[in-house]
Amino acid sequence: MPAYFTQNLFSLSLCAMSEKIFKRYTITSALPYANGPLHIGHLAGCYIPSDIYVRYLRLQKRDVAYVCGSDEHGVAITIKAKNENISPQEVVDRYHGIMKESFKKFGISFDHYSRTSSPVHHETAGQLFKDLYDQGEFVEKETEQYYDEEAGQFLADRYIEGTCPNCGYDQAYGDQCEKCGSSLSPTDLIHPKSKLSGNTPVLKMTRHWFLDLGKYTPFLKQWILKDHAHDWKNNVLGQCRSWLEAGDGLQARSMTRDMDWGIPVPLPEAKGKVLYVWFDAPIGYISSTKEWAKEKGIDWEPYWKDQDTKLVHFIGKDNIVFHCITFPAILKTHGDFILPDNVPANEFLNLEGQKISTSRNWAVWLHEYLEEFPGQEDVLRYVLTANAPETKDNDFTWKDFQARNNNELVAVYGNFINRAVVLTHKYFQGKVPEKSSLQPIDEEVMLALQSYPDKIAQSLERYRFREALALMMDFARTGNKYLADTEPWKTIKTDRERTGTILNIALNIAANLSILSAPFLPFTAEKIKAMLGLKIFNWENAGQMDLLKAGDEINPGSLLFQKVEDSTVEKQVQKLLDSKSKNEEVQYQTDPVKPLIAFDDFTKLDLRVVTIIKAEKVKKSKKLLQLTVDTGQVKKTVLSGVAEQFEPEFLIGKQVTMLINLAPKKMAGIASEGMILMAEDAEGKFKLLTPHESTNPGSTIR
Repeated sequence: MPAYFTQNLFSLSLCAMSEKIFKRYTITSALPYANGPLHIGHLAGCYIPSDIYVRYLRLQKRDVAYVCGSDEHGVAITIKAKNENISPQEVVDRYHGIMKESFKKFGISFDHYSRTSSPVHHETAGQLFKDLYDQGEFVEKETEQYYDEEAGQFLADRYIEGTCPNCGYDQAYGDQCEKCGSSLSPTDLIHPKSKLSGNTPVLKMTRHWFLDLGKYTPFLKQWILKDHAHDWKNNVLGQCRSWLEAGDGLQARSMTRDMDWGIPVPLPEAKGKVLYVWFDAPIGYISSTKEWAKEKGIDWEPYWKDQDTKLVHFIGKDNIVFHCITFPAILKTHGDFILPDNVPANEFLNLEGQKISTSRNWAVWLHEYLEEFPGQEDVLRYVLTANAPETKDNDFTWKDFQARNNNELVAVYGNFINRAVVLTHKYFQGKVPEKSSLQPIDEEVMLALQSYPDKIAQSLERYRFREALALMMDFARTGNKYLADTEPWKTIKTDRERTGTILNIALNIAANLSILSAPFLPFTAEKIKAMLGLKIFNWENAGQMDLLKAGDEINPGSLLFQKVEDSTVEKQVQKLLDSKSKNEEVQYQTDPVKPLIAFDDFTKLDLRVVTIIKAEKVKKSKKLLQLTVDTGQVKKTVLSGVAEQFEPEFLIGKQVTMLINLAPKKMAGIASEGMILMAEDAEGKFKLLTPHESTNPGSTIR
């Protein structure tokens, strides 16, 4: 047999990949917010990709700290606690337990899963704030903030509701309008109300500590846009560039809040204030590492302070600004910490063609999947990886789940493993047969397979998990095709020796497949490992065609995957549709009629038909479109929060209804000179209000 078939065929060299060789790896996944259970969007966004990467690193025998924890502070927690009439601690205790158990059952292999309410985290975050304060990094400012006189407290942005000045939605929050997507300040709201008492709040002076992000712009531009121009994902670079190169640039951001739930600001003059949740949450990675290191009896600092450590943050795209701009600015300014080598953020996963919505229960919840599909963790891991939203938003459908399970995992992967094991027991009493002389088909398949460990590794090193999974499945297809082409169930009738060679090769392909599958399908890989009695199980061994030797005994086989029936898919789809219908019945009602106004007030509204002559997306906003309209007299610029529902090209030439005499309002650095009026249906979709036939631009609506 040629020597290259018996040697280690894995030849990945990080040097050849032009990457630094690191002594250790600190891998983080975004801290899930402890106000609800996990769903498939969370998994596809960062937890499955990070787990794949970490499992691969461990197979490479690398020193890894894989940390995460529950994010347990912030306004959403206190609002949920108030709505349920329980304490914030009770809320986070409930969901921390649910999430931690779900992660464990699903095989997300954190080295340590902590929580931001832990004493270690409070101490760590407080000390880091104090260090920056002592360095003079914070700007102390007094600003006006809404105060609820009846409740006796300042109001966080989410505790204030009012009418959006841009679209007229009367339940906009103090920081954002959920309808049009506009970023708001609480003082922008029309008719603001406190969610605590329902009263109109008053403005009152309060003191806060701001981090002037603008001063870090030169460093951030160099570090992100130049130093990482070629190794960070385009979606990450694009979002960072939009922040760093915006006309108004990075602004000072308050790192403190007036609240009683969170980490107290460690200053004597800051009584009643806590750290901003996006200051304290990323520090949770550090405190989780501290707890893990203490349990292991090792020093935590090299994992965060040694330049020979590779730090990688796995997140969703909604967290890019915090992990690429705010947190690195904090770490760099502090001076003791390393910066992330990469932040491979994913886009969003949709469900059956619609956005996942926890409030509308339009989601596949992980804890429910684990109950309804016992022993099928790897099926969901496979489907979510195959459909991972790595470069753009992607969609999960139950039909695709069924097709990938039945046509790929059952028909290819599972069929190959089952055939190899069952035929070995049938023809050779469960012992690996001798490999005799090779035929061209044997040499061809062995030669073809030797490159897969290297190719899969390179894809994983570059965070291309869909690509790596496809290569792994190609490996399985090659093995399956080899058995189909050589037909050992026929050769056994005339040539037992030839049949033994075929099955020896097939079993060693199966052994290699178990190693290459381990990052993606850990439960399945363990089953194959046990089935084959495989003792060698490291990435460096992948590619060897003598992992199993003649005479080795293998265990009886069992089916790795089960066919998903139509009835199962129909049940899951109907479950979603029932939830949607129930939610619409409960939640959707026509808006109540607003208080009567005098006729003179109505005549102040100047409503006109205008023609949209230009439409373009607004930088730094995923929801705003900048429209140029012909009013019949002048051209005006209007911002409209419809970017997620209308393509700019679709709107050009459309005649729409506009409130033309609304006072200009600046958003995203652009002055909006009016408001386009639209109708909203039960599903939250906007409908243009257009004349039934074309009319002159500027026609008055009476």
